[in-house]
Amino acid sequence: MDNKLSAKERMAIKRQPMPSQDPQVRKTNFSEVNSGLSVDVAMLEAARCLQCKNAKCITGCPVMVDIPKFINAVAEGDFLTAAQSLLADNALPAVTGRVCPQEVQCEVECVCGIKGQPVAIGNLERFVADWARENNYSPENESIKTGKKVAVVGSGPAGLTAAGELVKYGHEVVIYEAFHTPGGVLVYGIPEFRLPKAIVSNEVERLKKSGVKIECNIIIGKTYTLPELREKFDAVFIANGAGLPVFMNVPGEHFKGVYSANEYLTRVNLMAAYSFPEVDTPVLKGQRVAVIGGGNVAMDAVRTAIRLGADSASIVYRRGMAELPARIEEVHHAEEEGVKFELLTAPIEVIGNDTGWVTGLKCIRMELGEPDASGRRRPVPMKNSDFILDCDMVVVAIGTLANPLLTRTAPDLQLNKWGNIVADENGQSSIPGIFAGGDIVRGAATVILAMGDGKKSAQAINEYLNSK
Repeated sequence: MDNKLSAKERMAIKRQPMPSQDPQVRKTNFSEVNSGLSVDVAMLEAARCLQCKNAKCITGCPVMVDIPKFINAVAEGDFLTAAQSLLADNALPAVTGRVCPQEVQCEVECVCGIKGQPVAIGNLERFVADWARENNYSPENESIKTGKKVAVVGSGPAGLTAAGELVKYGHEVVIYEAFHTPGGVLVYGIPEFRLPKAIVSNEVERLKKSGVKIECNIIIGKTYTLPELREKFDAVFIANGAGLPVFMNVPGEHFKGVYSANEYLTRVNLMAAYSFPEVDTPVLKGQRVAVIGGGNVAMDAVRTAIRLGADSASIVYRRGMAELPARIEEVHHAEEEGVKFELLTAPIEVIGNDTGWVTGLKCIRMELGEPDASGRRRPVPMKNSDFILDCDMVVVAIGTLANPLLTRTAPDLQLNKWGNIVADENGQSSIPGIFAGGDIVRGAATVILAMGDGKKSAQAINEYLNSK
């Protein structure tokens, strides 16, 4: 690809689509939906980048990837330089290239989007990360060892990112993970068809190669208390997420057939329940599934139900399509796969039979009123609009809270009213030397925001250790 194109010539190139499995085929399997860009298509897409001097796309990225630099290298066919640049900025590019909501972050800042479509930054990020994996490229860690030790609690996106940055500074890093497999929400919360486990495993192995140590089956708050951890290490970064399920608090939630999205997705994603009885983790395979919520977790759950053989799978969401917080691509894929959308609808009761099993969901129609504290129009119940949605399984995907298992071992750790750790803009908690980031601070949020916290906190931890 000739990269010496004028701005007009670049703008004339149309955005290249991401190839994907046929919807009727993919809804019967757990293989990845998107198949990635070819070399020629990636170079063509990269040629669309205007190489802005004041690149707003960089400031739109929570981990501050030098987007024009790696994209320019792709346009020139220099994939090694692209990989070197990208991996210097982003600890998990193969992950973010697949699940990051670029359309509301870096891509929304792209100048090409003013008169046309923005450059497909996420798709190019995935291309470069996959090229690096397929060509066994991994950056060397040539840092000088400082002798300082940092414990990281949780191997999700915030923890992995912080660990990757901290070893670059020369510190010894040990990640403690409660599950038997590292990756946190990347492996237990995001389905295989969106983020293959092998991709996460490869990212983890690259970090281990750089010097990060990971110990699994260690629960901080049970195996070790937070004060015990602080005594053993020069600093601690808490990134254990927010994994406590939130339920609807409506009658009938005790019936058999009601899952939290956390339990449902963990059983299927991390514990391979989709292969029961070949593996010994069972999971219900409802024929008529209702998923409550409108975020990415809800989309993951409802699309999982489709793949497990549900005859019908519905999203029940109290606002309209325009207000859905899920990624546009995930909503589009769900529609293609036959997911039904019960919009402007709120559950008010789970209906069950005499044997204790779910038979339906009593709902009420809503209309949108004035904006609430979130800035979105508030859903208001409509009188006499009750109806029964037939279903034999309900998955509740309306958010999560912080698990108090860890925080209750440190009474001096300041928490907010939701049980999240209070931390400043650099992740410093109320206890010197203990930092925190990701969902345990923010509440349930995106992978890339957690990674941004991890990167920023790693810098702050390094400054803290250097001051000692």
